[in-house]
Amino acid sequence: MPNSLIPAILISASSVLFITAISPDTDSTRVNKILPSTVVSPPIPEYLFLAGEQVPTESFSVREKLDRELIINTYGHSSSILYLKRASRWFPLIEPILEEHGIPNDFKYLAVIESGLTQAVSPAGASGFWQFMKKTAPEYELEVTSTVDERYHVEKSTHAACQYLLESYEKFGNWGLAAASYNMGMTGVEHRLEAQGVDSYWELHLNSETGRYVYRLLAVKEVLSHPETYGFQLTENDLYLPHEVRKVAITASIENLSEFALKNGSNYRELKELNPWLIKDSFVASPGKTYTVYFPKTVTE
Repeated sequence: MPNSLIPAILISASSVLFITAISPDTDSTRVNKILPSTVVSPPIPEYLFLAGEQVPTESFSVREKLDRELIINTYGHSSSILYLKRASRWFPLIEPILEEHGIPNDFKYLAVIESGLTQAVSPAGASGFWQFMKKTAPEYELEVTSTVDERYHVEKSTHAACQYLLESYEKFGNWGLAAASYNMGMTGVEHRLEAQGVDSYWELHLNSETGRYVYRLLAVKEVLSHPETYGFQLTENDLYLPHEVRKVAITASIENLSEFALKNGSNYRELKELNPWLIKDSFVASPGKTYTVYFPKTVTE
């Protein structure tokens, strides 16, 4: 570096240091400007129940795992707000199906932790609100073909999830283990119960995902049931309304779904949004089966 530049650099650096030293915007004032005024640990309910079964919150392990999930769902603002909005649309459809099968209402939150109430696809290929694998779907009467995938049919996949949960409850005799088995599988839960000599989810040592699974369900239940307690203030206008639909029964294959939608006073976008189980731009019907396609309900209907 030329010697003539050294004094200039030193002067410039000194000026920067001097300006910084006299600036009233110190580190502490900058922090106060950008941080929220209050960040608190969300409340843990003194008594907590899953499907009528009391959760042993007196256990430090149970309490701390629940605390973690409450913190995540309280301060994961974007996800929790979307859960609240979507729940307003989808819970009215899911709840009667759970009741029909004798499944406790708390299990509607299972769909939230599985998919966020979206038509999600996992890295392993599990799909839909209830995250069924392609190989497992037909065991629960969900059709999967080249043009139809009923894992994306909210009503039918909810019925399928209920079948699984009833089987699991019959096997284990409590809903906590039934919920855990939805993540790990009945065989996996059974093996760990036998290996560890315990009989409840709350006593099991499990992998990270299943070890958090039921606590995530509980935390989502708490936040969505008592949103204002956890800092969420949404009005009715903020929520997503249930779809108002008219139903069209079909028994034959359809070569062009865009044309089919237009003939029914709708369009391809609306058809796909209301019927995500139609996975191609054509449709091949299975012999002897009747399908119900949803279209938006018109003003005059």
